[in-house]
Amino acid sequence: MKPILVQNLYKKFDQFFAVNDVSFEVESGEIFGLLGPNGAGKTTTIKILVTLLRPTKGKAFVAGYDVTKNPGMVRKNIGVVFQDTTLELDFTARENLEFHARLYGMSDEERKRRVDEVLSLVELSDDADKLVKNFSGGMKRRLEIARGLLHFPKVLFLDEPTLGLDARTRRKIWKYLKEFKGETTIMLTTHYIEEAERMCERVAIMHKGKIVAMDKPASLVKEFEGEVVVVKADNIDKLKNKLQVNFIERNGKIEAFVDNAEKFIAKLFEIARNEKISIEEISLKKSSLEDVYVRLTGGEV
Repeated sequence: MKPILVQNLYKKFDQFFAVNDVSFEVESGEIFGLLGPNGAGKTTTIKILVTLLRPTKGKAFVAGYDVTKNPGMVRKNIGVVFQDTTLELDFTARENLEFHARLYGMSDEERKRRVDEVLSLVELSDDADKLVKNFSGGMKRRLEIARGLLHFPKVLFLDEPTLGLDARTRRKIWKYLKEFKGETTIMLTTHYIEEAERMCERVAIMHKGKIVAMDKPASLVKEFEGEVVVVKADNIDKLKNKLQVNFIERNGKIEAFVDNAEKFIAKLFEIARNEKISIEEISLKKSSLEDVYVRLTGGEV
């Protein structure tokens, strides 16, 4: 069985379906990304897979075990890094890891060896005996990843692992994770689309509880690639109100996602003439996974 197998999964809160008929599977050793705007159902899906929520309907298997029927065996075979820290702040980094290792029944010898290994992996050996409450946000996140990998999990779940971190720390974290590529199956959620495009073999884009697209990043760009028209005008706000296509605003310009750039540009100049808007610049841009994301979810990154 695949490390992660999800079949027609539903999760309902009152009258609202946070997860609505979701199905996917993740290959062994794969880095699989789950993308989507806030409220899309990403975190709810992760919580079901790590046994923190029971599905309303459907099935999910992690590391070969049913998340509803065998939650204990699922937990034994996974590592998890949540959005919010779950570290013991009054423990040292080493004490946090040793406590976790004891929970997983590691022997004294294995525990010492493995704690030293993961501390070295995330470059925290020199800070091993410092209190975690004095760590920076990046150091805490690196320690949580070390803890998630400590017991050789078959599957590692990462919910927004680099949220709020600076670019340098984010690159370091991705470097650590790439070292485990092929050894541990990794499933993550992220708002950093460029990271998913660079790191994930496949991604699924969620919107309103459903998966609206799933494939390799390059394949998604090829499948949904329209044309991106970049426009600079003297009255961007007025122009935005007249556009009837998906777009984002970036660096004082509008990036509009269209099927036919020639027709759109003709319409654009008609709008500009009627509304007395001056078009200052116009150009075409190659599509990216971020463009596909915006096109499918209708929202901004």
